Amino acid sequence: MKRPDRKDAPKDSGAPVASARSAALAVLGQVLHRRQPLDLTLADKIKNGGLNKLEPRDRAFARNLVATVLRRLGQIDQVLSVCVERPIPDAHRRVHDVLRLGAAQILFLGTPPHAAVDRTVALVPRRSGSFRGLVNAVLRRLVRKGATLVADQDEARANTPDWLWHSWVAAHGEENTRAIACAHLQNPPLDFTVKDPTCTDQIATALDAQIMPAGTLRRTAGGAIADLPGFAAGNWFVQDMAAALPASLLISWARAANLDPASLTAIDLCAAPGGKTAQLAAAGVSVIAVDRSRNRLRQLTQNFERLGLIAKSITAEGATWQPAGAVDLVLLDAPCSATGTVRRHPDILHLKTPHDVTSLNQTQANLIRAAARMVRPGGVLVYAVCSLQPEEGPNIVAAFLDEFPAFTRGPVTGDEIGDLAQCITVDGDLLTLPCHLSEQGGMDGFFAARLVRNS
Repeated sequence: MKRPDRKDAPKDSGAPVASARSAALAVLGQVLHRRQPLDLTLADKIKNGGLNKLEPRDRAFARNLVATVLRRLGQIDQVLSVCVERPIPDAHRRVHDVLRLGAAQILFLGTPPHAAVDRTVALVPRRSGSFRGLVNAVLRRLVRKGATLVADQDEARANTPDWLWHSWVAAHGEENTRAIACAHLQNPPLDFTVKDPTCTDQIATALDAQIMPAGTLRRTAGGAIADLPGFAAGNWFVQDMAAALPASLLISWARAANLDPASLTAIDLCAAPGGKTAQLAAAGVSVIAVDRSRNRLRQLTQNFERLGLIAKSITAEGATWQPAGAVDLVLLDAPCSATGTVRRHPDILHLKTPHDVTSLNQTQANLIRAAARMVRPGGVLVYAVCSLQPEEGPNIVAAFLDEFPAFTRGPVTGDEIGDLAQCITVDGDLLTLPCHLSEQGGMDGFFAARLVRNS
């Protein structure tokens, strides 16, 4: 039985573990029953809910515990259905969540059995105290027989909602779908984009990081980001390897055309929190960052202050705002279902529905139309989404090219993206899957198309 969640995962340090588990229970309830995103819930609990009172190690344990439940909820609920004879009433759904937390510790996190059982049983709410014996009995049974029950499961299929599974099989094939689902069970590594590529080797050594294709650095060891070498100096910023590729398609196009990036102007639509904006600015491009969220743009500005980069930021709706004149480069990282980022955001498996995909199609179409009007003749537009759904990527681009004959594809080449030929579609677009480079930790799922406006 594979247990990928254990590797390099934060462990329970022992001291305020009851508080860590209590925090995990509260966060899990917000995600599953109030449909709140995991990261926003964690941020709120750190600010207002007591997570800030925990030691960093215990805070990391609480987050990892919730993330493990969300990644493996299908398996966990299958096992619990065998061990619990009668369904727990909705009025006591917190008891069900307590069982899920206990099962995650016993089955996948390698928590010592006595700690997993005793300290999890203590989480049973007072008004549900009559269930304490049930929770104790079920968790002890999992200690004895849980490994056998899990060994018989199809982990890839069990943890992937039906609608996503069928969608991915249709779009990417069953073999890739199974590999994607298995990649989602892994704790993702930490990726960095280096501000000055000439310093990549030096920074990789300082961070104890591996240099990945296309120049991204990857660190598997832990540590607080703000404490890592080079953070305060602004030498790098956190960005998944796949997320760094769309902006690089603009930079590589300019260099292939013998254009000095410093002579070019770019618009980054839906820019915050600013990783792609930073890539363009670090290459010397003059960048205008546009986003509808003032708070998210404030975060972009703070990141740029640390990095020592400059960009003009504008709070506006990307579909209606227009620049004073057409520009050389436009990058549109459109809002989407984000199904390509499940590795980092396992709550997506339980928060998103087919409606979330189709409901954004009109927004995506309006944004790419607006972006097209910003591109000068001879300029380039890159449309990107962190989604595995064809409705949000290839289908939007196909409809756009039918409507805007002045644009044609600028096919992606292997040398632009670190010779990752498997990430180029038959149409010449970029499509990364979470299972790509799986032996090195995988990557997020991204689609990007480079669209050149005819001169």
